[in-house]
Amino acid sequence: MRDNLVEFTETFLTWLNANSLYKTVGINVEAASRGTARARMEPNLALCWPFAGQPHGGILFAFMDTTMACAVLSERELGFNCSTINSDIQYTAPAKGKRFTCEAHTTHKTGRMSFVRAEIYDEEGTLMATGQATFRIVKDDFAWDM
Repeated sequence: MRDNLVEFTETFLTWLNANSLYKTVGINVEAASRGTARARMEPNLALCWPFAGQPHGGILFAFMDTTMACAVLSERELGFNCSTINSDIQYTAPAKGKRFTCEAHTTHKTGRMSFVRAEIYDEEGTLMATGQATFRIVKDDFAWDM
């Protein structure tokens, strides 16, 4: 760990991406460091509803929330976690395609709060959604040290 911060190593990312939610939805966190995070999603076709090949907005919301939380955690010390207390998303275009990328970065932080912005792009680089959230930093005994 660097400076006792949560470090998103290959081992940690493999463990994180193996959880049942990410597997079901198709989320893969690729990197997170110093308040930024990047994830990709290849959505499960069973979750593309009401239009075939187009993931539901709630799936995009979960994808963005996941990526923003990783950005927050990447600049927090071990022994802390985060919880979304407010989140807002704007869908700028229909999410069509087989692969999406979300990029998130913290914009401000206080002792117990982090503020984050994120964007989701399709494989052609078209902006699909933009959003922002506020996360509460909480003490957690969870063993982040993989």
